[in-house]
Amino acid sequence: MAETAHETHGEEPHRRDFIHIAAMATGAVGVAATVWPFIDQMNPSGDTLALASIEQDISKVTPGQQLVVLWRGKPVFVRHRTPAEIAAAVKDDHADMRDPATDASRTKPGKQEWLILIGVCTHLGCVPSFGTGDYGGWFCPCHGSVYDTAGRIRKGPAPKNLELPDYEFTGPTKVKIG
Repeated sequence: MAETAHETHGEEPHRRDFIHIAAMATGAVGVAATVWPFIDQMNPSGDTLALASIEQDISKVTPGQQLVVLWRGKPVFVRHRTPAEIAAAVKDDHADMRDPATDASRTKPGKQEWLILIGVCTHLGCVPSFGTGDYGGWFCPCHGSVYDTAGRIRKGPAPKNLELPDYEFTGPTKVKIG
């Protein structure tokens, strides 16, 4: 009988260990199930992911025209610049500017006729219109910021040039923004 008591006494810690391990595993699963929704809500929403990049056909945009597309909730100007607009922008490459940039740094090599900008004024977020500014570019009607034909700030309260989104040409008439 002493041997049976010893066997029972020897097995009990194993059962107790199993119960402790099972309880801790159940608790860990419960904590993970509780915390996961808080972690998951930090992921970008489905509509943001859907507009992470867009592909646009630009074949119908003739020189002197501008296409406005919506990307990540912001207007993007896809401007097919004329040779005169390009020449004016290049001529002013070394002018005194608040946010200096060359025309070549604002376009893709070999595609200088295409200027792709986020169409939001860098002052307070209004949408500028083309062709009404002193430099032949964009004019923001909210507070009078004036941008040239390369989207560089020339006058007014805006601190920076119109922003350039990430983009690449995927074909002769297709551009992928984002």
